[in-house]
Amino acid sequence: MIPIDLGFVVGQVSWITIQRSPYPKRSGFQDFGLIDLPFPLRKMELQPLGTLVGTENGYKFKRGLETFPSVGDIVILPTEDQLKSIIESGENRRVYIGNSPLMGNAKVMIDPDRLFGRHLAILGNTGSGKSCSVAGLIRWSLESARQQLAKEGESINSRFIVLDPNGEYCKAFADKANANIYTVNVEEGDGKKQLQVPLWFWNTDEWCGFTKASPKTHRTTIVHALKSVRSGNVFESVSKEHELASFVRTLINTIEVYKSKGAPWGSFPAPKNFRESLLKWNTGVITDDSYSQELNEAISAFNSKVNEYERVRSVQYSNQDYKRDEVDALITLLRDVFTKAGGRDEEFLPIDEDSPIPFTGENFVRSIEANAEILNTTDYIVTLMPRIKTLLADVRVKKVIDNKNLNLSEWLSNYIGSDNKESLTIINLALLPSDVTSIVTAVIARMVFEAQQRYLKLNKQCLPTVLIMEEAHYFVKRYNDDAENTGPTTQCCKVFEKIAREGRKFGLGLVLSSQRPSELSPTVLSQCNSFLLHRISNDRDQELVHRLLPDNMRGILREMPSLPSQYAVLLGWASELPVVVKMRTLPKSQCPQSDDPDYWDVWTGCKERNINWDLIADEWQNKKEDTQTE
Repeated sequence: MIPIDLGFVVGQVSWITIQRSPYPKRSGFQDFGLIDLPFPLRKMELQPLGTLVGTENGYKFKRGLETFPSVGDIVILPTEDQLKSIIESGENRRVYIGNSPLMGNAKVMIDPDRLFGRHLAILGNTGSGKSCSVAGLIRWSLESARQQLAKEGESINSRFIVLDPNGEYCKAFADKANANIYTVNVEEGDGKKQLQVPLWFWNTDEWCGFTKASPKTHRTTIVHALKSVRSGNVFESVSKEHELASFVRTLINTIEVYKSKGAPWGSFPAPKNFRESLLKWNTGVITDDSYSQELNEAISAFNSKVNEYERVRSVQYSNQDYKRDEVDALITLLRDVFTKAGGRDEEFLPIDEDSPIPFTGENFVRSIEANAEILNTTDYIVTLMPRIKTLLADVRVKKVIDNKNLNLSEWLSNYIGSDNKESLTIINLALLPSDVTSIVTAVIARMVFEAQQRYLKLNKQCLPTVLIMEEAHYFVKRYNDDAENTGPTTQCCKVFEKIAREGRKFGLGLVLSSQRPSELSPTVLSQCNSFLLHRISNDRDQELVHRLLPDNMRGILREMPSLPSQYAVLLGWASELPVVVKMRTLPKSQCPQSDDPDYWDVWTGCKERNINWDLIADEWQNKKEDTQTE
C-alpha cells in the first residue's frame, strides 16, 4: 500500500527482486579511496488496483484510482485487518465460496448477478478441482438464496441447467429431491428420467448440420420437407383425393418459391429449369375416373394451360421467359384443384420450417422423398437419405428423439423450470453416440435460449437462468472460419456463440468448464467477464488466458502452474480484485464422480474390484432388453 491523502493506494505486486550493484559514487567527487562493496537495490513493480479508505467501522476498498502517488512515496505492507477489508469490501456480497489464504484467510464472497450475469469460465487441468467448483457454486448459491427467504419452507425461484457429457453430476446432486436428472438409458429404481429431445425440435440448421447437407440442393429439399411435414402434409395416402391435394399443395409452395426468386422471368438457365419442372409436375396432376366431375374439370384446366404455355415455347429460339401473370394463372388453377380435392384454405397459412410442430420420422422421410421428386433433386439426395434413416433406426437414440406426443410446454417446464419453483436439471449425455451428442446439445441450448427470448417478449422482463457446460471444449470447439462449416460440431459451437453474445440480454448466463482453453471458440471465451482459474500447466493454455485478461491482471497468472488442488484465482467482473481462493470443501457425497483411480489400493487388495464381463457384455449388446421383450 502507498499512503495518499484519501487513504491508501492498493497495488498488486507483480515483480520483486534484489539486484547487486556497486556502491553509489557521488558525482563530481574523487572517491577512489573508498572500497567497492556490493550494495543491494530492492526493486518492486506494482499494478494499482484501487483505494483503501478509512471509515468509522474500519476500512473500505474501492476499485479504481482518483489520486496517484508521487515519486518517493513510501510503500508499506497492509495489516491483517486491512487485508480482510480489501477482500471483503464491495456491495451485494451474498454467496460464500471460500477463503483467501494470502489475505489473512479472509472470506471470499461473490455476487451471483455479476458471476452468472456476464458469463463465467472455470479453467484448469484435470484433477485441479474444476468439477467440485462447479458443483459448489450451484449448491452454495442455492443455500444462500434459501437462507435469505423470510418464510421457512418457501421455495426459491432458481433455474440451473447442467450439460454433463461424462455423467459426473448425477452423484453430486443425488441428495436434492427437486433435482431432475435426465439420462439416455433409464434403469428402474435409480430415480432418473428419460432424456427427450424429439426430432421435431430440430431446426433447418441442425438437420443440415447432422446430415452434412450441401447448402444448395440438400438444404433446399430439407427446407421444403420441413415446411410440408410441419404443416400436416405428411404424404400419407388416405385417399386419392387427399394424396392429390397434398401433392398440389407442395407444387403451389414450390412455384411461390420460384416466383419469389424471379426464376420464371430471370436470366438463362432459370426459365428453362422452371419450364422443365413445370412439364414434369403436369404429369403428376392427371384426371381419374374416381374423382368428381368438378375435380377432373379443374385438373383439365390446369393441364390445358401448361400445354398452352409449352406450345408457345416449343418453337426453336423463342423467348423462354414466363410473365408474372402467367405464373399467377398457374397458381390460381392449382389452388382450384387443391380446393376441389378437399384441401383446406387454412393449410396455406405461412408455416415456419423451424417451428417446433410435432411430426414423426417416417413422415419426414416421406416428405423429403416427395419434395425431392417435385424439385427434381431425387438424384442428389442419394447420400442424404441413408444418414436420416440410420438415425431413425438407431436403438441408442430412438428413445431420445422419437416422441411425437411430447408436449412442448411440459418439456419447457421440466427442463427449464416451472412457476416460482427451484429447478436444477442435470442432463447426462454420456451414452449418446458421438455424432448425435453435438446436435442434441445444440438443440437443448437453442430451445432454452429461444424460450428465454419469447419470455422476455411476452413479459417485458427476463427470466434469470444459468446454463452450465462441463467439458466445454467438446461443445464449443474452435473451428476454421474459412472452411465449409456444416458439421454437427460446428453447428453446436455456433449456437453457444450466439448465447455468449446475446444471452445476457435475455437473462441466460453461461458457465463453461474446460481443461483445454486453447481448444475453445475465441468468441465464447472472449464473452466471459469472470474467470475462476485453477492450475494450468500447458504453455499454450497459459498464453491464451494471458491474452484474454487486462494487462494489470497478468502478473498474478504466474502463480497458476503452482496452485494446489482446490485453489483457484478469481478475477474479472465478479471480483473487486484478483484473489487466490481456497474453495470451500464439499462432502464426499456431494462431489462429482471424477476421482482419481485408486491404482495402489486395488493392486494391494485394500479395495475390491470384482469383474463380471458377462453383465457388461449383455448390457452393451442390449440382451437384457431383448429378454424382457420376449
